[in-house]
Amino acid sequence: MAPGLEAIDWSVGWLAPWRQAGQPLARLTNAGLLDCAQALNSAVPSALVQFVPQSALPVGEAYEAFIHHSGQVPTRDGLHDFFNGLCWLHFPLTKRRLNQLQAAQIAASGIQPVRGPARDGLTVFDENAAFFQGPDALWDALAAKDWQSLFVTLRPLWAEAHLVLFGHALLEKLVSPRKPITAHVYRAQAASNSIADLDAWMAADLSADKLATKPFAHLPVLGVPGWWPANEERSFYADTSVFRAPRQSPNPYGSFQTDQA
Repeated sequence: MAPGLEAIDWSVGWLAPWRQAGQPLARLTNAGLLDCAQALNSAVPSALVQFVPQSALPVGEAYEAFIHHSGQVPTRDGLHDFFNGLCWLHFPLTKRRLNQLQAAQIAASGIQPVRGPARDGLTVFDENAAFFQGPDALWDALAAKDWQSLFVTLRPLWAEAHLVLFGHALLEKLVSPRKPITAHVYRAQAASNSIADLDAWMAADLSADKLATKPFAHLPVLGVPGWWPANEERSFYADTSVFRAPRQSPNPYGSFQTDQA
């Protein structure tokens, strides 16, 4: 049994795009019939990567570089790598593009004690990103951290918005939901709200230079209308330890944060 998978609540709103594929695979691992790598391989298209045990990663070789040259994803049993595998299944083009960019950074500069801006941006995206499609007014309020407008005044506009969580560390954290858990939101302009169109658009749009600028807005995930019962009360958004005012700095989006806005 893969530890932690039994705790996933597949009924929550943010897992809706992942439920059809993810819930049956989690059942297989929870029943002890397959490990995570075997379960993910049972659902993988022939042209996609293959999932292998973590022991397949040679000692001393960078994880991203190994995936790039072998087409194999080392996978441990547990929530983190299970959600990473689901991301590969749903967003294969985006994950391939990220891997290409990561491998290119490693080839150019090796593994450094401190990541540079590009590798840091790539890591933030891979681990904690969410994709937003919706009205300009919502995006502008989100980018400005105008929480009153975003979640109260403009609340009806969320019916026109589409938000998909992508980062596997973000999905892992939300298995035990806490109010401060925050996504790094990337605005998408795909042709439709389908996962396939979103995947194709993201893969074409991503670049190391763009991600080095950290073009993200911070969103406390449990604030999304319809995703958490407590946010039906306006007082939910009055918690300034979570819904913080904008920072007065040249880069209002900051660096890799997952537990505060």
